[in-house]
Amino acid sequence: MFVDRVKIYVEGGRGGDGCVSFRREKYVPKGGPDGGDGGNAGSVVLVAEPGVDSLAALSQRKHWKAPNGGRGEGGDRHGKNGDDLVIRVPPGTVVYDADRDFVLKDLKEPGDTVVAAAGGRGGKGNTRFKTSVNRTPREHTPGGDGEQRHITLELKVIADVGLIGKPNAGKSTLLSRLSKARPRIADYPFTTKQPNLGIVQIDFERSFVLADIPGLIEGAHEGAGLGHEFLRHVERAGILVHLVEPEPVDGSDPVENYVAIHHELVQYDATLGQRYEIVAVSKCELPSADDVRRALEQHIHRDVIAFSAVTGAGLDVLVRRIAGALAQNSEDAN
Repeated sequence: MFVDRVKIYVEGGRGGDGCVSFRREKYVPKGGPDGGDGGNAGSVVLVAEPGVDSLAALSQRKHWKAPNGGRGEGGDRHGKNGDDLVIRVPPGTVVYDADRDFVLKDLKEPGDTVVAAAGGRGGKGNTRFKTSVNRTPREHTPGGDGEQRHITLELKVIADVGLIGKPNAGKSTLLSRLSKARPRIADYPFTTKQPNLGIVQIDFERSFVLADIPGLIEGAHEGAGLGHEFLRHVERAGILVHLVEPEPVDGSDPVENYVAIHHELVQYDATLGQRYEIVAVSKCELPSADDVRRALEQHIHRDVIAFSAVTGAGLDVLVRRIAGALAQNSEDAN
């Protein structure tokens, strides 16, 4: 099951109490203090782990508490430190403080970590309070409480290329044709209700991650349909491939459909309007596909690709265009 948003409660452990103790040795009737400090408690730590692709494992457990620290003991023995509680999440997970509504950390890269709830420090034993005028101190301090907070984890799929477009534009079919991914495909809108990822091999050494973003509709930036759920996954894509269906089942105009989706992207996040975009007409085996391609070219003033995921026509051209765009993006980043 793919889960991309969960809310959980995290709590650091409680530090161990300091110990009050005095030496008891033969022939030393009034030994000095030897109470050890309490151990530090464990913290709740989130780690972005390669290979983890969903938050499903966290959806069944709402309360996560790290181990407490051990009590100090006589003989100046320090209490045992509590181990950290490590929660593994997919790279691309944003961690929010749910109560105060701010970002704790964006775990973009594998290996990124954040302490979601720090453990309490151990208390001081009575040895710490020995002075020249207080040789038998009975003071000690208790262990500190750990941090507590509700956090929201939100996964934004990380992909090199994001497929966008109206429902039924052919995104899932294209993903299944170019990669080994097997998304659900049917001839009705909103077949895809969650992002699907696939790896597309360009040649022996080069490949890229392709994401099928569920179909968008007008009003998505205001939450219409599952707009916000879909749009946040677009943010992570390096480049966008906008698919336009030449003969929509609802009879709408393909060029107007392109304009509507592009408008939703810009309204959601203005920077998406500057994202590198490849526009492609899907289902080029249909009679009207070439006319739609030319109309789009006139509207956006750049080349539009036509392809068919069914016959395979134009797929090699599309992959080469994507590979070139990725290479250019990499050069610009460097």
